[in-house]
Amino acid sequence: MSNYSTFFGIDIGKSEVFVAKHGTKSSLAFPNSKEGIKKLFKTYKAELANAFIVLETTGGYETLVLNALLDKNISVHRANTRYVKSFIRSWGKLGKSDALDAQALALYGYERHKNLPLFQKQPPELIQLIALTQRKLDLTQMLVQEKNRLKSPQNNPSIIQCCSQLIQTLQTHIASVTKEIDSLIKNNALWLKKKEVLESIPGVGPIISSMLLALMPELGQINRRQIASLAGLAPHPYESGQKIGYRRTKGGRQQIRPILFIAAMAARNSNSPLKAFYEKLIAKGKKKMVALTALMRKILLIANAKIKPLNLC
Repeated sequence: MSNYSTFFGIDIGKSEVFVAKHGTKSSLAFPNSKEGIKKLFKTYKAELANAFIVLETTGGYETLVLNALLDKNISVHRANTRYVKSFIRSWGKLGKSDALDAQALALYGYERHKNLPLFQKQPPELIQLIALTQRKLDLTQMLVQEKNRLKSPQNNPSIIQCCSQLIQTLQTHIASVTKEIDSLIKNNALWLKKKEVLESIPGVGPIISSMLLALMPELGQINRRQIASLAGLAPHPYESGQKIGYRRTKGGRQQIRPILFIAAMAARNSNSPLKAFYEKLIAKGKKKMVALTALMRKILLIANAKIKPLNLC
């Protein structure tokens, strides 16, 4: 039996949060503000002491209520939206509203809480590093888009000038954000040591090591299967009847695979055991993309193993 006496689902909106308690058919709405969160705690004061709460990620709008719950040591699971949607569909429910979503989250928590990890509050400096790294990725994506637009054969002089100026502006901002990221890492002894360890792996340079620190803070804290799954590099069977196809990788954090792909391409061209690993797979008849994916996973597992002792210090 569970140690939790009450299960809540919270659907987060930009201006409101809808709270549903498992076992009831109603939901209450509160403003997504400090005053609204205070009212939420006052309304459910008795039940929250021993409650399990599920909420979804909503682009940061969940931060206020999430931090308030963690400050009061209340058990919270921040759910994967895709998993929750699949759970709702499994019940054959077609209706969609904030109140219904809150009720579904409460039911999800009641049924699955034994297998759902609790959300752990992150240090402020890690939150800042993640935000800066995500901003750098966004700016880099915009830079690529503008460079592609600059190459259009239909451009006239004014468009070329506009694209060129925007490219220069984006490059300036990327350099500025990169400087902030480097400064954060240099001021953190553990991050600096981890960065040095990561860069000892063939194919991993200063840029990739910084991104891995920000986008995969779990490195060295979970086992090899979990880290591969988190990066979307765990192979899944693709079989049906007598058909046995290539095992496929899917899911995981979208930003990680492109980073590790670049690292794998560099490792493949290096004079290292990783190059030999790749060539051995090719010699066995593996497709190049399959071999590269295996190399990406190999680099990630090496990184996870090398970082693990540092987390124990």
